[in-house]
Amino acid sequence: RELFAEFAAELTDPEQRRLYEEEVAALERERGVEVRFVHPTPGFVLRTSQEGSRRCYINVCSNALMGEPRARAERGGQRWELPYSLAPGREELRPAGRRRLLYDVVFHPAALRLAARSARFRRLLRDTALDAVENNCGVRLDRSNATVLRGVSYKGVPQAPVIRSPLPGGAPKPPDDGESPLPPF
Repeated sequence: RELFAEFAAELTDPEQRRLYEEEVAALERERGVEVRFVHPTPGFVLRTSQEGSRRCYINVCSNALMGEPRARAERGGQRWELPYSLAPGREELRPAGRRRLLYDVVFHPAALRLAARSARFRRLLRDTALDAVENNCGVRLDRSNATVLRGVSYKGVPQAPVIRSPLPGGAPKPPDDGESPLPPF
């Protein structure tokens, strides 16, 4: 029990998490990939059901790494471009012993500020988050009963997914000494 408690404390230590992220970024840089961790800042939570039976929650969050929302004037109104990041869905155990499904959809902080000021933009953000989960996770959500939970900004334990992008010039060539225990990438 002591070892497990020590392990759990180490996982929640911000200094250990920062060290882990630096090590992962260094390893990925060696492979020719830039890694940026997307730490979601809580926004609001949508409660709905998946496939008509399982309750699920969509955390609508923000991070400055996402692109800013942009509007283009079109005939009859505007067309919004809302870049987002979608973390893979995850299951968490609730205190009562039941499982719940969680999805994180991350937008730029400006998108959440606009949603706080405008009910129409909030509806656009909500619909975009629902579309993101349905289209990328291959699930059907109950849109008619999707509601924003009042007083709740995030459900579950926050996780930081990564954005990977290739570095200019690619990965450095490994030494060809024939002694590498790892297979080539």
